[in-house]
Amino acid sequence: MRYVVTGGTGFIGHRVVSRLLDARPDAQVWVLVRRQSLGRFERLATEWGERAKPLVGELPQLALSDETRAELGRVDHVVHCAAISHSTDITAGEAEQRAVYVDGTAAVIELAKRLDATLHHMSSIAVAGDFAGEYTEDDFGVGQQLPTPYHRTKFEAEQLVRSAPGLRHRIYRPAVVVGDSRTGETDKIDGPYYFFGVLARLAVLPTFTPILLPDTGRTNIVPVDYVVDALVALMHAEGRDGQTFHLTAPKTIGLRDIYRGVAPAAGLPPLRGSLPRSLAAPVLNVRGRAKVLRNMAAAQLGIPAEIFDLVDLKPTFASDETRKALHGTGIEVPEFAAYAPRLWRYWAQHLDPDRARRDDPRGPLHGRHVIITGASSGIGRASAIAVAQRGATVFALARSADALDQLVAEIRASGGQAHAFTCDVTDSTSVEHTVKDILGRFGHVDYLVNNAGRSIRRSVVNSTDRLHDYERVMAVNYFGAVRMVLALLPHWRERRFGHVVNVSSAGVQARNPKYSSYLPSKAALDAFADVVASETLSDHITFTNIHMPLVATPMITPSQRLNPIRAISAEHAAAMVVRALVEKPARIDTPLGTLAEAGNHVAPRLSRRILHQLYLGYPDSAAAQGISPTETDRAPRRPKRPARAMAGVGVPRPVKRLVRLVPGVHW
Repeated sequence: MRYVVTGGTGFIGHRVVSRLLDARPDAQVWVLVRRQSLGRFERLATEWGERAKPLVGELPQLALSDETRAELGRVDHVVHCAAISHSTDITAGEAEQRAVYVDGTAAVIELAKRLDATLHHMSSIAVAGDFAGEYTEDDFGVGQQLPTPYHRTKFEAEQLVRSAPGLRHRIYRPAVVVGDSRTGETDKIDGPYYFFGVLARLAVLPTFTPILLPDTGRTNIVPVDYVVDALVALMHAEGRDGQTFHLTAPKTIGLRDIYRGVAPAAGLPPLRGSLPRSLAAPVLNVRGRAKVLRNMAAAQLGIPAEIFDLVDLKPTFASDETRKALHGTGIEVPEFAAYAPRLWRYWAQHLDPDRARRDDPRGPLHGRHVIITGASSGIGRASAIAVAQRGATVFALARSADALDQLVAEIRASGGQAHAFTCDVTDSTSVEHTVKDILGRFGHVDYLVNNAGRSIRRSVVNSTDRLHDYERVMAVNYFGAVRMVLALLPHWRERRFGHVVNVSSAGVQARNPKYSSYLPSKAALDAFADVVASETLSDHITFTNIHMPLVATPMITPSQRLNPIRAISAEHAAAMVVRALVEKPARIDTPLGTLAEAGNHVAPRLSRRILHQLYLGYPDSAAAQGISPTETDRAPRRPKRPARAMAGVGVPRPVKRLVRLVPGVHW
């Protein structure tokens, strides 16, 4: 027997290929595979062996050369399992569904006719639409409405098969297909899986919680192993060409049945009773603005809004001919309750979108993957060491390869895990290459610490001919950080988890003079994080802006003696970074920064006057003035009052107490 299988690397298709090869020792299977999916085919082929061969092509533009046709030789069966590669079909756009299901099926029909092979078409119970009543295997167009693009395109695809002249065919209509009943394995989200995330949240409730659910959400569910076993058996049954088979369960199940099935494995409180179905109607049948609000709430819970329009299956499906054809094979649909715990356990371990957010019992950073930019010195270096000490794997990024190698050696010598990546955050190609390299080698990234920065302390009057200062500071502090976030965002959206720590500055709150290039770049990054955080909340991608006080790092060396406040150590700053990674507040401020920000709002004129006195009292460095140190007679004198006041020296005791009472803002 020789077969061509479309969608042979997909959810159902790759199991069909395996079953054909296991069931028929003489089978040779050609797997139609897109060029970009050849890697997946090669991985599967290690199990399939040499009897499975790739047939590179793309639906619906399927064109086989005469040379390829000759290589195929005689083909007995074409099995059309191709489907949208998303985890769920129902949310795909109509154009995409039409290309795959309608245009793709037309191309496969022509292939089957050209090969003179029997076409086995994987349709769906969706062709029944909203038909209310028993829908038999002989029924097709019975006046039903087709409410979604998925229903319409599946109906049109089956219609093409039915009406194709001279085509030998068999049609299979599976119900909602879930994971393997023996292992729970699946890579496709459908049916009950949409509600697993909500149910997982209920697991934190005590067992005596009164759980009441309406008997709604009725659907027909079958495990993928039943679908595959039945399909392969029916393909080879004698005298069945032209027939349609319902691969469905004998009865539908509702939300209450799904809850009962997974409750023991999920640790859910037992059901205490039922609610009238009518209570669900206001949620399912809303219109207008109320529907928009419902869909917004659903998105927060990870439920596609389209599901609410399909939550109750109206038809019931007769499968008399299918049962007759399978009689004596031992292939039957198992009870959902018998395999539901396996579905839950596999989902919780491999598919739960929230699984990446669960902390390791050994510590919140243990096992995490953390990118730290600007890790060769200062805050970045100290943060890398601190994070690695808490069990995380550090990906240290900077331009200095030698300094990174020394850092990685130090971390590894202490038993930590770290890897160095030479990267220039001002170069899009460098960032893209580095992120792809990290994801390719290590699989995922949990956290990003945007620490790489550049600071220039210079009065604006000495900067009128130095626009490049503003551009190069913005290139690192703002655009460099944005590049990193944009490069990681698709990965985080797929995992539904990610956290960014931006090392900002308390000067953003205080508006310190002489930092007209540095502070606006940090303020822009603050605003970027706040805006993006509001958009990615449902994806569980969050941001923390740390408004760092002055830190003793090589970056402040040129102006260290000219700063009015004492700098904290890099280790102190690293502790703030660790706190941001563990607690994930929206921002971390210092008491002085909080007071300065409040002063700018409450007493803006007074605040500006104080800042102007600081500007006058702390001159530019020799370098900022464009003169060499030898041209100055002496180091600039510190004004007594402003410096002592800002450092907390000589401040009245009641004011000191007030500062101690004002915390940094953490939320």
